[in-house]
Amino acid sequence: MDPLNEKLVTIFGGSGFLGTQVVQALSRAGYRIRVAVRRPDLAGHVTIYGNVGQIQPIQANLRHAASVARAIAGADVVINLVGIGGERGAQTFNAVHTQGAQTVAAAAKAARASVVVHLSALGVDRAERSAYARSKLAGEAAVLAAFPQAVILRPSLMFGADDGFFNLMGSLARMFPAMPLVCGDTRFQPVYVGDVADAVTLAASGKVKGGRIYELGGPQVETHRELLTRILRETARKRPLVPLSPSMAKLLALPLSILPGQPLLTKDQVELLGVDNVVSEAAIREKRTLEGLGIVPTSMDTILPTYMWRFRRNGQFDRNLIEGANEGATL
Repeated sequence: MDPLNEKLVTIFGGSGFLGTQVVQALSRAGYRIRVAVRRPDLAGHVTIYGNVGQIQPIQANLRHAASVARAIAGADVVINLVGIGGERGAQTFNAVHTQGAQTVAAAAKAARASVVVHLSALGVDRAERSAYARSKLAGEAAVLAAFPQAVILRPSLMFGADDGFFNLMGSLARMFPAMPLVCGDTRFQPVYVGDVADAVTLAASGKVKGGRIYELGGPQVETHRELLTRILRETARKRPLVPLSPSMAKLLALPLSILPGQPLLTKDQVELLGVDNVVSEAAIREKRTLEGLGIVPTSMDTILPTYMWRFRRNGQFDRNLIEGANEGATL
């Protein structure tokens, strides 16, 4: 770990899936870190990633400008990783992704922060029928209007030990006799959460050109059908893939979207499933990618086996038996 430097970073959403990875990377680089979250009492786990006093949770809500300004006061770098997959009460797409993003960027400008890093999502410029995508796209515009030199990062579907997609699909493969397939030919370019965290950390250091939108994807492009097939292979499950039309999927989403907790499927997510989620040729040509930032993308083949074994019938024992068989076959 590098010695502590004088730079202070405020991270909104720093206790989440990507946020914890970013906090770890920044703490190793010696930054002082404020983790701005709605419930600081639930973010104590992030403090273990640094030295005593290096990482401090602080209360902030993107819908309350005063709390945002308080969290940013004195910060050299401001990172906004906040995003929601579904709307609940006052937590709407517009309130969080658009108005909240604008509030953070404006407060960073007023506080004279040197760097702003904003997390968006790949494909939001191609999914005009999705309320989620429209709010994310409007948020990007609002951030750049308030802080023209902000770094916008658009990652594809992220994978890692605590991800929301592969773990959810693994659970469904374990519980149900069949897997629903919506828009099976849609292409995705899953990206490892650690690589995205490295991109955020690089941007925080001021080594990424601002005022640009970067598209972050992994080394493999696979269709939705291929991803589900991969999940079944990793979980050692034999489940038929049952194609659902978008209209049928939206009908199914109606009851699922009102269940307590994170919804399994929403009408908006069905819209997103119909749009390719891959890095554009323009981004590749202009080096607005992981490779353009000097980061070698990590393969799903390397990471998924390290945690998807938990969804096999006999868990780690299936994993050990299969690995042993593979090793024996190569002797």
